[in-house]
Order: sequence, then structure tokens, then C-alpha cells
Amino acid sequence: MPGASGVPADPRDAFKPAPGEIPTSPGVYRFSDRHGRVLYIGKAKNLRARLSNYFQPMHSLMPRTRRMLSLAANVDWTVVASDTESLVLEHTWITEYKPPFNVQFKDDKTYPYLAVTLAEEAPRLIITRNERIRGAKYFGPYPKVWAIRETAELLQQAFPIRTCNDADYKRAMTSGKPCLAGQIGRCSGPCSHRVTVEEHRERVSELVAFLGGNYQAQFRRLQREMKDAAGEQRYEDAARLRDQVAAVDHVMEKNAIVLGHEVDVDAFGLRVDELSAALHQFIIRGGRVRGERSWIVDVELDDSPGRLLEQVLQTAYEDGREPPPEVLVPQLPDGLESLEETLSKLRPRKGKVRIRTPERGDKAQLMDRATLNAGENLMRYKLKRAADITSRTDALAELQGAIGMDEAPLRIECIDVSHLQGTGVVASLVVFEDGLPAKSEYRKYRIEETTDDTDSIYQVVSRRAAQLNHARESGERPTGAYRARPQLLIVDGGEPQVKAAHRALTEAGVTDIALCGIAKRLEELWLPEDPFPVVLPRTSEALFLVQRARDEAHRFAITFQRKRRSEAIASQLADVPGLGPKRVQQLLRHFGSAARLRAASVAELAAVPGIGDRTAEQILGHLTRLRKPAADAKIVDAQTDTELEGVDDE
Repeated sequence: MPGASGVPADPRDAFKPAPGEIPTSPGVYRFSDRHGRVLYIGKAKNLRARLSNYFQPMHSLMPRTRRMLSLAANVDWTVVASDTESLVLEHTWITEYKPPFNVQFKDDKTYPYLAVTLAEEAPRLIITRNERIRGAKYFGPYPKVWAIRETAELLQQAFPIRTCNDADYKRAMTSGKPCLAGQIGRCSGPCSHRVTVEEHRERVSELVAFLGGNYQAQFRRLQREMKDAAGEQRYEDAARLRDQVAAVDHVMEKNAIVLGHEVDVDAFGLRVDELSAALHQFIIRGGRVRGERSWIVDVELDDSPGRLLEQVLQTAYEDGREPPPEVLVPQLPDGLESLEETLSKLRPRKGKVRIRTPERGDKAQLMDRATLNAGENLMRYKLKRAADITSRTDALAELQGAIGMDEAPLRIECIDVSHLQGTGVVASLVVFEDGLPAKSEYRKYRIEETTDDTDSIYQVVSRRAAQLNHARESGERPTGAYRARPQLLIVDGGEPQVKAAHRALTEAGVTDIALCGIAKRLEELWLPEDPFPVVLPRTSEALFLVQRARDEAHRFAITFQRKRRSEAIASQLADVPGLGPKRVQQLLRHFGSAARLRAASVAELAAVPGIGDRTAEQILGHLTRLRKPAADAKIVDAQTDTELEGVDDE
């Protein structure tokens, strides 16, 4: 129903399709704003079913979807014949329009490639970051520049082809004199007619085959030619071929085998958090790592890992890159059959591309390495973003405006609570100053008795408020974590946790500190006495800062929780005859955590140096008698009761 201004109460009413207007066919749809800018592009097996989701009640939609729809002024669609066609068209449109609400892939363009310029009369081998050289065949990318230069030099010894630019090549053709590379045997010399262009191209083909993974065939060919030359007493040729064999052998050694010979496969690792995702690709040809590639993704709308993988697999093989027969992923992407069909068309007459998730063996280990690298890339991206002074300044200014503060929160404190399935409750307080963690001022809290998570938050905030009041009333100079008053206090949780923290501050008479809570999953900010959360843009620097403070509080609380568990088990083991403090610490170091020590068998305990079978049996018997129902509990987050194992200690 229109409002007084004539603007529809629901902005979608202006462009909502009439009943029955949307077809049930597969296709691709686009939302655009009033200026015609495309906001979001999606595909669907059934356009009517998919688009109807966008016209459900606004409150039932994800915040990111609501934000996109609030900007939209039009939706249109294109019907296609199959799911495969919709996949291709969606990718084409996303590449063309770059809609802001679609996944934005930040490809790491800094890695160089080895390229062979096959379109030139006398092709050459070059090192380049330009991926759009017409007719070039690319190999890589290589993560280390020094490594690719060393590899190129070795390849020149084994396959002496051109590396000079066009100007030098034409100059040599005019003078009839080869360049330095030609004089020392690093180039076959087509410019000076030492070989014909056809002979030069034959060597280029051998190099391309070698770089494509056909190592053994080229290695055997050179060995055979070397033996033939020696048998025919062509010792100079035999010596040259010997050097080429050594160069090929060195290149093969530098690219260690990770899978069996002749195995061509790509492995993709994925790590996702609430705002970003990182993907890492290992390119394996002939069983050896031939290149790596990585992407950072700003996650938008309701992007699942399957959807992210679907889109990155399209991106990875655009611009003429040929996929291998097998692609490894941590989980199967959305639209699996259509995606396999699309990728198979990129390798005509070479068989179908199979996408799968390995569960064991060398390929599973390769997947683990790719996932580990994705996690490292995501961590580096977040640290780089957090360290940028412009980003930090923007984050503090955005946060000031979003919460309605009079000044930017130069000092932020964040509180998190964790427990062992209801027991051993602890809390952490972390401090951020000027947008960076001040680790020397972190504090830990033991909570002896509590009824639930909100009560724990209330207790911690009350204790913090008491410290603030004591410092102000006594006139003493605060020390440690209490040397300054924060402008903003963040608690991990939604409306209930914020209400508990607000009650504690109010009862203590602390009214000059802003307060907010960050709720998991939707990443919304809750303010006291506000019935609706503040929804920051997914790309907001302010949201990134709040999320980082929350994650740091999680990590610090878990570290404290694990330390308490280790201390508890050390105290319990002190009663075992013959087991002193040093042996207890040795056991904890060997197993890595109290939980793994409790779960160890007699044989595993006895395998620790200095612990025999008898002592191992005594340890196990002692722990069994002392074990309580919560003894094997996982550390959990107090807000969501989700397991938090796997976070590294400091």
C-alpha cells in the first residue's frame, strides 16, 4: 500500500512480476537499480521458483539480500535450453557487468608465468605476468620469481629456443650474427639461419610437451640421442646432449613428484569465514606441481561453499586455460553435472572432466595442503587489511556513525565467554587501540558460579565496571588493562547478551561507554534498548574490525580454557606414584593437549620416553577414576554452543 509520498511501502512492489509472468524454465536473472546498473546476477533451474524467493516477506530474508533488494528497481531474465547454458551465460554476464552483490574474485595477479609465444614465426620462451598474449601457451603461475627464472635458464640449456625480443631478433636476421644466447648454445639461432624456422619450431614443440607434463618421454629422447651421438663418435654433440639431459634432470628434481607419473589433476582448497573466503589451486601435471594460484573472495548474499566452488572453477579455466581430466575439491560444487559438462568442452577430444572429493591417499593429502594454503592466504589477507592505516581509520569512523557515538572508539574492549559444556566457565577481555590489538593489556576471568551465558556476561562486565569506578573514585592511576577507559565495549552475542551487559553498566553507574554485541552467523550489531540490529555492509571496514575483535576474544578465551585444563590434569597426575612435575609436563607436550592425554591408551602412554607399561597403567587407572561426565567435553562457545577446538594457542 503506497505511503503518503506515493512511494510503495515495499520497494519491491515497483518491479515485482505479475503472477504467472515468470517462466518455469532454466535461465539467468538480473537485478538492476534505477540507473540501469546490474546489482546481482543468478541462475536457476526453475526461474519462477528461484525468483519467488526474493519476494518473500522482507524480514524473512538475509540482511544482504534485503540490502540488494532495497537498491533494486528492476528484474529481468533470459530463458535458456539447459542448466549448462545457464551456467555459461551467468559466468559471461558476471564477467561483463561485475555486479557488486555477486562474489568478487580477487585473483592473485602477481604470480608470473612461463609462456611460449606459439603465434610468432619463431616462438620464444618468456617470463610474463600478462595473461593475454595472443596465441601464447602458458605454464604456471609460479609463486616465486627467483624459482621461475632459474627454471627458465635450465630449460634453455635443455631446449635452446628464442628468448630475445622482436627488435633483437630482427637485428640478428639483418646482420646474420646470433646474439649472445645463440653464441653460447642457449638458442638454436633461427635468426642467423643456423637452423631453419621449422627445426626451431620442432624444439619448441618438445619444450611445450615437456612443460605440459610429458617429462619422461623428453628425458628418454635426450638420453637416446646422447648415446647415439657417442656411438657415432660425435663427441661434441654428445657433450651438448649430456648437458641438456642434466638440465632436464635438474628441472624434474625441482618439481617434486606429489602424485604418480603421468597424473594430471588440479586441487582446490577452500577456507571461509563470515566475510571472506580464500581459495588455493595446485596445478599438477605429470604428477608434479607445475603452478599455484589463489583467490580472495568477499562473500555476498547467501553464498554457500558449494556455490563459491562452482564460481571459482569457472573463473580458473577462463581465458583458454585447459582443465585436467580430474579436479579435486573439498566438497562438491553446486551444479556439478552442468559444470563438468562445461569444463569438458574446454578439452575437446580429450575426454570428460571429473570433479570429485578425495577421501584418502595421496590426493586427499594434496587437498589438505591446498586447504592449508587457503587458510594461510585468508589469514595474510586479514592481517594485511587490518594493518592498513587508511582501513583502520575508515573502520573507526564507520563504527562511530553506525553506533551513534560522539567520537571514534580509539580504545575498544571485547568480552567473550567459553566453557566446557557448562563447566569451567572462563571469559576473556581483549583490547584494541587505534584498530590494532594491544595484547599486553588482555585479561582473563574465572567465573566460579553462573546460571547461563548472560549471567556470565553480567558478572564480567560488572567486574570491569567496578575497576573503572575504583580508578575514578580513588584518583589512582590505573595500570595494566585498566590504564584507560574504553570508548566502546563489545560483547559476543545478540540481544540477550547486550541486555545483560547494559544492566551491569547501568547498575554500576557507567554511562560514558558505548555498548554493542555482535551476533554470529548474520554478523549483526545489537545496541542496548534498540529492538532492531544494525546491519553493516559486508564490505564494511567497521564490520571487519568488530569481527576481528570478536575472533581475537574467542582465541584468547580458548587459550585460557586449555591452560586451565592442562593445569587440572597436571594436578590430578601428581598423585600417581613416580610421576613428578617434569614427567607430567613431558606427557602434556607429547600429546599436545589435556584432551588427547585423557584419550590415550596404555600403549600410547607407554610409548612416551620415561613412561613404562606399569606407570602407563597407573596413569590410565587414575584418570579413569577421576573422570567426570564433562572431562572429555570440547571447548565450546558460550553464545552458540558450537565446538571451538582447533584454534591455535599463542
